[in-house]
Amino acid sequence: MNYFTSAIAVLGLSGSMAMAADFELPKQMSWTAYGTGSAGYNQAVAIGAALQDAAGVNLRVLPGKNDVSRTEPLRQGRVQFSATGVGGSFMAQEGVFDFGAENWGPQPVRVLMANNGGAINLAVGVAGDLGIETYADLKGKRVAYIVGAPALNVNTEAYLAYAGLTWDDVERVDFGGYGASWNGVIEGQVDAAFAATNSGKTYEAEAGPRGLFWPPIDPADTEGFKRMTDIAPFFQINKAKVGAGIDGTDGHQGAGYAYPVLTAMEATEADLVYNMTKAMVELFPEYDGNSPGIGGWAMDKQNMEWVVPYHEGAIRYYTEVGVWNDSAQAHNDNLIARQEALAAAWEATKAAAPADWEAAWGDARRKALADGGFAVVF
Repeated sequence: MNYFTSAIAVLGLSGSMAMAADFELPKQMSWTAYGTGSAGYNQAVAIGAALQDAAGVNLRVLPGKNDVSRTEPLRQGRVQFSATGVGGSFMAQEGVFDFGAENWGPQPVRVLMANNGGAINLAVGVAGDLGIETYADLKGKRVAYIVGAPALNVNTEAYLAYAGLTWDDVERVDFGGYGASWNGVIEGQVDAAFAATNSGKTYEAEAGPRGLFWPPIDPADTEGFKRMTDIAPFFQINKAKVGAGIDGTDGHQGAGYAYPVLTAMEATEADLVYNMTKAMVELFPEYDGNSPGIGGWAMDKQNMEWVVPYHEGAIRYYTEVGVWNDSAQAHNDNLIARQEALAAAWEATKAAAPADWEAAWGDARRKALADGGFAVVF
């Protein structure tokens, strides 16, 4: 590959001291991300601008309308990384929903780092002209369903479950992509859709004729939150300070999770992952503040014991800077063992050539997880 070494000085957050950044990256790079206008896309563009300004790296950000379209180029090696969500990371690892199809299966996904800022929530927003105050008020309303985006749909289902509802209690309206679902909210085709609170589309909705409202999650409602996490275990209670209709207020009491998550495949070259991780950390002062909620990429926000394992290249960097420890390594080893158990179950199921693939794979993956002593989800 055509590499060059960039040695630059970047200012710290205070602007009072500089630290040396020294990393090697290709001059041309590609990531996939959520659709244009999404928080993930906007943050990827901001990071790309910092790479260009600091080191002459041209980062091409390819918007994908759903989890499969974001993950397929990564799987095929047509992009180096993906700024994805739980769909392209956790769901892909688990081989569930669209990733449970016979041409997919559990993927050996690896994490570099993630936005864990807590400044935003990931929630179901509703049109402000409906008078909705709680998620229970969504009963009978039109709720967006994104074809080919299981993470978004599971997240919406989790919010419905919090309120004691299911898809059967609402009118499901199908859309081909995330952006289209929010255009639907703005144009009156649907009443509610899932998004990051700082998504460009949610700001459009807030400024649109219908307005926007985020119903709250009550931290004291432990039963409701358990219903939510039974479906989507990666959620945690969070009070957002950034987002459409939230900026400048006391905040929105809701829930969130890591987003975006910068991922690679296990086979991605370790040196490339090492240098990308290093660049993300050392250029943070350059891109921080350049997109709403982007501060969650800071090193002190990273969760080294998440639900998807880290790449060996990222671990090398984190070890060098002293933030990786034995507990993180043991957790990572267990997650890799989980992926291996799922992969083995997948191959065995394929070899058996069952008539009902969906049922057979669902049973096989749950049995493999239980037999291996791993938490059974989905």
